[in-house]
Amino acid sequence: MPVQLDFRPYSPSDREKCLGFLDANWPEYFAPNERRDYERFLDNDPAGYEICLLKGNPVGAYGLSSAENSSCILTWVLLDPDFQRMGIGSEMILRAIKKAGSAGKRRIEINASHLSAPFFDRFGAEILSETKHGWGPDMHRIEMEIILDWPSLRTDPSPLTLKHLPGLGQTFGTTEQADPVSKFK
Repeated sequence: MPVQLDFRPYSPSDREKCLGFLDANWPEYFAPNERRDYERFLDNDPAGYEICLLKGNPVGAYGLSSAENSSCILTWVLLDPDFQRMGIGSEMILRAIKKAGSAGKRRIEINASHLSAPFFDRFGAEILSETKHGWGPDMHRIEMEIILDWPSLRTDPSPLTLKHLPGLGQTFGTTEQADPVSKFK
């Protein structure tokens, strides 16, 4: 059964919940100094940042901001660890890809860590550069990009799945695990 997600723009009232997502994923996926960076990001009214909702409850957040060229930048993809490995993160990335394609963008820039880079690789992200300890001690920075070269991203009105991406025939948003919304029942 597909997971039904809703998205809405970030508002300042979401700040503590978003910081909770970061804290719940620290220190595994984020360097200690990144919390301060994320606080500043949230406090600057981040355009294009969205809250991911499951049954009306926030479970994650991500952002997509335009760059000056034909690119956009994927920012601060966070998911409550209780909801990881259920396809929700994949749905957030597919949403970002669809939004970027619909806006006529040709490229999504991603600043990942060595731990999150394999996740983005599943969506065709290519590594551009690697900086050891680039985010902090033992947290290596990996700059990546997804090239959007699929006309169907702008013209196909159906929900985007990985079958839209050449060579990646999977779809996400389904799980054989227990009901992911049981936490909210």
